[in-house]
Amino acid sequence: MAQTNEPNKDTCTGNCAGCPSTTKCEDPRNVSAPKGLPPKADISVKHVVLVLSGKGGVGKSTVSANLAYSLANRGYNTGLIDLDIHGPDIPKMLGVEDARLQSYDGKVIEPVRVTGNLAIVSMAFLLPERNTPVIWRGPMKMTVIKQFLEDVNWGDLDYLVVDLPPGTGDEALTIAQLAPNIAGAVIVTTPQDVAILDSSKAVEFVKKLELPVLGIVENMSGFVCPHCGEEIDIFGKGGGEKEAGELGVPFLGAIPLDPEMRKAADEGRPFIIRRAGGEDPTWKSIDAIMEALVKQIEE
Repeated sequence: MAQTNEPNKDTCTGNCAGCPSTTKCEDPRNVSAPKGLPPKADISVKHVVLVLSGKGGVGKSTVSANLAYSLANRGYNTGLIDLDIHGPDIPKMLGVEDARLQSYDGKVIEPVRVTGNLAIVSMAFLLPERNTPVIWRGPMKMTVIKQFLEDVNWGDLDYLVVDLPPGTGDEALTIAQLAPNIAGAVIVTTPQDVAILDSSKAVEFVKKLELPVLGIVENMSGFVCPHCGEEIDIFGKGGGEKEAGELGVPFLGAIPLDPEMRKAADEGRPFIIRRAGGEDPTWKSIDAIMEALVKQIEE
């Protein structure tokens, strides 16, 4: 006989704590049991932007760092949460990996300020050594996500960018449940079929949560040889745009594979400021994506 989560008074033992029907049951013994989803975090933010990818290694954190910096450069009060708890790279990319989170009263956490209007929090700021692993299960991660939202002195934010780990696990589900005013999610992929297969799952995950898909970004899309100028499609090209069309979601743009992007991350200076302006095609593509994203949110 198939098991269901529907309340059944004939088989009820009164043990509400261990019953899968707790949130639906109207039995008087279940009065004190929590109902439904947890309440939204108490944080002053106009727009929360989730950045996801179906698989690792597609440049999601690079996109998150450049997006947050670009928003701050446009005058928006911006926060950036690094929720890749097991592999937090944002502090390295922003040149603040030696910083530590502080609290002046033992209750409220002060975020690390990168600029006057860009602040970040990350597990990397809490680790005793840079190579210390975080060996946590889901409940521990849920607790720290709630703290990163509610217990941090963010002030009044225009944008909160959330850099999530690859996949659709605990971190993505928890932030989707707790964060208020979610504008939607950006899905980062590379052009090859394997990456597209996984990123499509991320798109469907966002849809199932009834959140807007702000668009797909195709990273590492083509490579221009610095010696001969010939364009080489190392990982292919156009897969992300094709996927966006098939899934009926916006395509925000493509970022070419550029060694300068890697150098910018290693040096802790986001590409969007390291090579600001000019005729650089990579810079222009990133700037166009940021413009398209802000337009999607504000429409």
